[in-house]
Amino acid sequence: MTTQKDVAEKAGVTVTTVSRVINNRGYIAEETRDKVYQVMDQLNYRPNAVARSLSKKKSNILGVILPAVKHPFFSSLLSYFEEFAYQNDYKIMLCNSQMEAAKEKDYINMLRAQQVDGIFLASHTLDIAAEMKVDLPVLTFDRQFEGIPYICSDNLKGGKLAAEHLLAAGAEKVAYIGGSLELDLLSNQRYQAFKQRINDAGFKVEVYQCQLNSFDRQEYRKLAREIFDSARVVDGIFASSDLIAAAVIKEAAANGIRVPEDLKVIGYDDLELASLYSPEITTIRQPAAEIARKSVELLLKEIAGEEIEQKNILDVELVVRESA
Repeated sequence: MTTQKDVAEKAGVTVTTVSRVINNRGYIAEETRDKVYQVMDQLNYRPNAVARSLSKKKSNILGVILPAVKHPFFSSLLSYFEEFAYQNDYKIMLCNSQMEAAKEKDYINMLRAQQVDGIFLASHTLDIAAEMKVDLPVLTFDRQFEGIPYICSDNLKGGKLAAEHLLAAGAEKVAYIGGSLELDLLSNQRYQAFKQRINDAGFKVEVYQCQLNSFDRQEYRKLAREIFDSARVVDGIFASSDLIAAAVIKEAAANGIRVPEDLKVIGYDDLELASLYSPEITTIRQPAAEIARKSVELLLKEIAGEEIEQKNILDVELVVRESA
């Protein structure tokens, strides 16, 4: 196994010089630095990343904990996050919690042990607040914890835009279908704003919500089926994601209900499938790329010891297509 001593001997320098080159400390002549790197390549020597991080007090790794990597929105967010992290000379360590509190706790402890420089956490579990008292920069997505900065889209505006579009389209018997409202998620504000605007117009909102911690597409289909199996007549639906909106449209077709003639449907996120589905899904665009870019920017500022805003809310917009 090649060591720093082997590199030093072949390069004709001291072990201290090799260490300084690896850790970028102290003055090293450019000629010497090039020689050391050349020998490292010849000997196929790769410095131990953990040892380097301990000596530099920096690992250039960001931990990312997501509730469901298979969900298209989170996979898109992850892709952008990795891209922007890499542009800033950082790599990511991905943890897929599958919405299990025990896994989130284990992953937080693991990331601390691995000396990551910061953590981006999108928690979808109830029992996680106590784990937020960590001694490194943390940024949460769609979740608010005391003393921890967070980032999210403007869920209140998104819910209001959806309500106003359905009302303008003539919908009066409306429903909301989404994830569990028991979770203290900022994304649930889109329901609150939607309900308030519909109520202000003199109508009520029927609510259909998934079981706790569910990103199951079959659960979405089951919820949609409940709407059409009931005796209630619904002419407008706001779904908290495009995946749920797609499930609603599919079930509507199975029940002979035409979208948008008989039923207006609005989704949320603006996933790629929204424009590929038939009919194309009218939705609230949540800016995944900008959320990821801003998240990396905020985490790097925290890592550098800078103060950042606790609340970081990004704008959303209504994208009108065929379903409403």
